[in-house]
Amino acid sequence: MDNRPTASPLTHVSVTAASDGVNTRNSSTHFGLNEAFEDGERRFLYLLFKKIRDRKRKFLLQSDLHDLIEEVGGESQSQDERPPELFASAMSASYWDPWLLVEFRPSIGRWVYAKFHLDDLSFEEISTDTFLSSRESLVHKGEASGEWPIEFNTRPFLNDVPLMRDKRQIGQGVEYLNRTLSNRLFSSQEQRLRTLFEFLRLHHHEGKQLMLSDRIREPSELEQALERAEAFLSDQPDDKTWDAIRPDMNALGLEVGWGDTVQRIRHMLHLLSEIIDAPEPQGIEAFLCRIPMVFNVVIFSPHGYFGQSNVLGLPDTGGQVVYILDQVRALEEEMRTRLEEQGLQTEPNILVVTRRIPDASDTGCDVAEESINGTRNARIIRVPFTEASGAVVPHWISRFHVWPYLERFMIDSEKVILAELGGKPDLIIGNYSDGNLVATLLAERLGVTQCNIAHALEKTKYLFSDLYWRENEDDHHFSAHFTADLLAMNAADFIITSTYQEIAGNAESVGQYESYAAFTMPGLFRVPKGIDVFDPKFNIVSPGADENVYFPHTQTEKRLPGLESDIEELLYGDFPEAVSGFDDTSKPMLFLMSRLDKVKNMTGFVEWYAAHERLRELANVFVIAGNTRLEDSNDEEEKAQIRIFHDLIDQHGLQGQLRWVPKQSDKVFNGELYRTIADKGGAFVQPALFEAFGLTVIEAMTSGLPTFATVFGGPLEIIEEGKSGYHIDPNHGAAAADKIADFFARCAEDPAHWQRISQGGIDRVEERYTWRLYASRLMTLTRVYGFWKYVSNLDRAGARAYEQLFYRSVYRPIVERIGSSEYSENPSDRLLA
Repeated sequence: MDNRPTASPLTHVSVTAASDGVNTRNSSTHFGLNEAFEDGERRFLYLLFKKIRDRKRKFLLQSDLHDLIEEVGGESQSQDERPPELFASAMSASYWDPWLLVEFRPSIGRWVYAKFHLDDLSFEEISTDTFLSSRESLVHKGEASGEWPIEFNTRPFLNDVPLMRDKRQIGQGVEYLNRTLSNRLFSSQEQRLRTLFEFLRLHHHEGKQLMLSDRIREPSELEQALERAEAFLSDQPDDKTWDAIRPDMNALGLEVGWGDTVQRIRHMLHLLSEIIDAPEPQGIEAFLCRIPMVFNVVIFSPHGYFGQSNVLGLPDTGGQVVYILDQVRALEEEMRTRLEEQGLQTEPNILVVTRRIPDASDTGCDVAEESINGTRNARIIRVPFTEASGAVVPHWISRFHVWPYLERFMIDSEKVILAELGGKPDLIIGNYSDGNLVATLLAERLGVTQCNIAHALEKTKYLFSDLYWRENEDDHHFSAHFTADLLAMNAADFIITSTYQEIAGNAESVGQYESYAAFTMPGLFRVPKGIDVFDPKFNIVSPGADENVYFPHTQTEKRLPGLESDIEELLYGDFPEAVSGFDDTSKPMLFLMSRLDKVKNMTGFVEWYAAHERLRELANVFVIAGNTRLEDSNDEEEKAQIRIFHDLIDQHGLQGQLRWVPKQSDKVFNGELYRTIADKGGAFVQPALFEAFGLTVIEAMTSGLPTFATVFGGPLEIIEEGKSGYHIDPNHGAAAADKIADFFARCAEDPAHWQRISQGGIDRVEERYTWRLYASRLMTLTRVYGFWKYVSNLDRAGARAYEQLFYRSVYRPIVERIGSSEYSENPSDRLLA
C-alpha cells in the first residue's frame, strides 16, 4: 500500500458524471447541479456551510444536514433566504476544509455526487471514484489510497442485463424479464419453436425422460405432435387420467409431465401452442410454472442454533429459524401438489443444511439428521464446522466469526447432500450472509439455480460500518462479511426479499441492498458499483405465519383451552425468572416479544413508557425477551441490555406496571398467548430501530392484536397506517408513546375502534402475507429464472469469472488471516500486513 502523504483529493479533480460508478441513467441535467443558485439560496448556503464548518465533523448524516437546514431556517432574518431544492435529497456529507462533498439521492436508486467550496460556494458534480477516494482520505488523513486501489465493479457486466427504468418495477424482476426477454429472444416463430423444443428435451427425473421422448427429433416434429395431441384430446373427458391416455400420448412422442388429467394436459398444450404462435409474458410464466423442474431443494442456514425446540432467543437464533421451518412446510406441500398435477407420483425432497454443534446443551443441534415436524420428507442435515486440521469445532460461534469455516463447510456439505439426494438438487437457497455465500459456492460447483435471502444485511445496522471497518474488525469482521455479501448478491440467479423497503428503501431512507450500490472500505477495496436495485434478479416474496399456529382469536373452535392455566401463570403467577408483576390486572397489556439486543430496542420502549404518565395509566407492559438474569446469558450485547432493563425498572418504579419474562420458544404456546392478550383488549408493539421484515408483526396481526411497529423496514409496508395498525418512529419515543396512549384512550371511549383495527390487521395478512402465496411464488420464480438462464445470457459468465477471481484474490486472504493464529492480536493489523 502507498502510505505517502497526499494533498486533499479534492484539490484537483476532473468533472465527470457520477453515473460512471452508479447508474448510467443518472443525469445532472435533470437534477439541477448545472444551474446557478439564486441570491436567497446562496445566502442560505453560506449560513449553512458556516455552521458545518463550526461543527468540525468529518461526516454528517442525512438527519444532521436536515437539522442544520432547519436551524438555519429558524434563525433566518429574511424570508428570501431558503435552501436550494436539491438539498432535500442530500443523504450525507463529508467535510474537508474548505470542501464539502455531498451525496444526493434525487430518487430511489439514483445517486449524484457533488463538491462545494465553502468560501465561494462554487460547486461541481464529481465521479463516484472521486467521492469514495475523498472518504478514504478523510478516514485516514494523510494516507493515500493508492493510484490503483482494488475495486469491485460490476458495471462492465451489466451491459447485457435488461435493467429496469422505473422505480415502481423494483422487486418485480420476473415480470420484467418475461416482458423484456420474450420480445428479445422470441423474435421469430422458428426461433421460439427451436428454443422451446431444446428446453423441453432437458427434463428428466430418476433416469426417466419427461415431456418429450426421442420420437420427437426436430422442432417441426414437436409442432406436429402438438397438433395431433390437441386433436386427440378434444373429445376426451376432462377427468380422464394420464395413465389412461399414456399409450396414445407416448405414440405421439409426449412423455409424462404435461399434467395428471386431460383437462390439465389440454391446457398445457394450448399454452405452448400460444407461445409458439404469439408469446405473451403471462402465458410464458403460466407455461413454465407447470413444467416438472423442481424435485429436490437444499436450503442453507449455517449460523446460530438451528433446531425445532429450545433454540429461539439463543444468540443469533430467532426469526430466521421460524421463517425457514415454516417455509419448508409450505414448500413441500406446494412441490408435492405441483408434481401430482403434472402427473408424477414422486415425493419431493427438501434438506435444510446447517451447522452441527457438539456442545449444544438441550437444543438437539448436535444431532446429525432430524425430520422436520409437519412434513413428510423434509429433513435438517447438520454438518460440523472443522478446523484446517480436520478437527471438529465443538462450540457455538457468533455469526460474525464464522467466515474461516464456511468453505470447508460447503465442501463437507456437498458430500452429504449428494449422498442424501442421490444427485444434484434442483434449487439451492441461501439464508443470511453466511448461508448465501455457501449457497453461491455450491451452486457454482454443481451448476444449479441459486436463490438468496438476506433476512437482514449488517451493513445498514452499524453507522459508517464500511468506512470504519478496521475499528470494528475484532468484533464483527466486516471485511469478510461485506465481501461475502457482494459476491453472493451478484452471483445469485434471483434474490427474494420480504418487502420493497429491503431492496430500495423509500424516498427518505436507503434500502439495505441499495446501500451496496457504491461504498468503500478504506485500505481494503473500493466499490464504485456493487449492486443495482434495478437488476431484475430482485423479487418481493413476503412470508407469512404458520396458519396452524397463528390465527385470529375469534376462531374459538381452533383455540387451545388446555394452555389457559400456563398462560395465566406466565402473565400473573409465580413464573421462574419473571421480573415484577401487575398491580392492576384490569388494564389492557402492551405486548413485546423479541431477542434482547440493541437493534430490537426493547429497553428503548421501556424508557418511553416510563416517561409517559398517561400511557402508564392506560396500559400495562408485558415483555418476553432474552434472559432476565445476567448469569443466564453468555452474550455480551444481551448482558448490556439486561443491565439497562433492570436499571430502568428500578429507576422509574415500574414494578406493578411492567412484567418481564425470559424467552419462550414454544411457538404453539406463543400463538395462544397472542390470542389471550387480544382477548383482553391489548396491543402488540415492535419498536426496533430497524426490522428487515417483522414476523412477529405478522403473527400479532393475524392473531387479531392491534399492532404498533417501527417505521424503519418491513413493517412500513406490512401495516396500513390507521387501518391495519400503526407506524411508530423509534427515534421519537415520546411521539410513539403519545400515539399508543391515544389509541387506548379512543378504545375506552369507542370499543368498536379496537375491533376495526384488529380486523384490519387480520384482513391485511390474509390478503398479502401467507405461506401458501409465498411457496407458490417461489416455485414459479425457480422455473422462470431457470428457463431464462438457459436460453439467454443471464448466466452472466463474465461476471462469474470476475467474482471467482475476487473470491480467490481478496476474500480468501481475508478469511485466512482472520482464522490464523500466526498473526498479531489485532485483526486489522493482520489484514493490512
